[in-house]
Amino acid sequence: MLSSILVLLALGCLTGVTTVVFGFGGGFVTVPVVYAVTLARAEPGVDAMAVAVATSTAVMVVNSLSATWAQYRAGRLRREHLWPLAVPIGIGSAIGALAATMAGGAVQHALFVVYLAVTIADSVLRRGFLSPSPGTTPRVPRPGVTRSVGLGIGAVTGFLGVGGSVMTVPLLRRRGLPMGEATAMANPLTVPVALAGTLVYALWGTGGAGADQGHLGSVDLVAGALLLAGSLPTIALVRRLVGRIPDRAHAVSYVILLAVVLVVFLVL
Repeated sequence: MLSSILVLLALGCLTGVTTVVFGFGGGFVTVPVVYAVTLARAEPGVDAMAVAVATSTAVMVVNSLSATWAQYRAGRLRREHLWPLAVPIGIGSAIGALAATMAGGAVQHALFVVYLAVTIADSVLRRGFLSPSPGTTPRVPRPGVTRSVGLGIGAVTGFLGVGGSVMTVPLLRRRGLPMGEATAMANPLTVPVALAGTLVYALWGTGGAGADQGHLGSVDLVAGALLLAGSLPTIALVRRLVGRIPDRAHAVSYVILLAVVLVVFLVL
């Protein structure tokens, strides 16, 4: 029990770092961690993957709001890129979360691994992420395209409980934004994903049905609280580092972190 508490606190600190530096909100770190901790408890009738995704989504509500405020104060947010995506992402997230409650943890686990692998390959092989063309002018696409893209981002990220960053960062990066701004804007774009998903998982999630206490729907309240206890102080400390990271190093480290999470999840 003590080891699980320490692991969750330590990984909460790591989610604070990834929230500010990469815009993850914690999803790609918290999902495998909560999954492993839930499996270790071996509670009958509890769907470990469903609990991990739901808890990750709830943690992201607080993390992304905290980081959004920090990025807003630092002047890294661009409204012309945020507002057209925010509402469609929120709607798509609710749809994805509802689908996840019906699909079950096994499907989420498999698609989580597949999606990570595809994202890593796309970031490395397709031009525009690791090394944007010099002198690229940031562009805003047509509203219809943005709405369609936002719905798709919300549906996928809501289903997997990973926040919007893993799709919005590459998207904004290829629109010509520097890595610092792309990751900064992933935080507010994670808020609608997290809010819609948490509402669905808390009201209709059944992943934590076999647990004696400490669950709201599929959300593990104890694990979430421990993760936040580590992440929130870390967000406050790390928020000043983002603008100091070289652009290419920032992009490469983003891909490396995704690869590490993929390996960890394959081992679990």
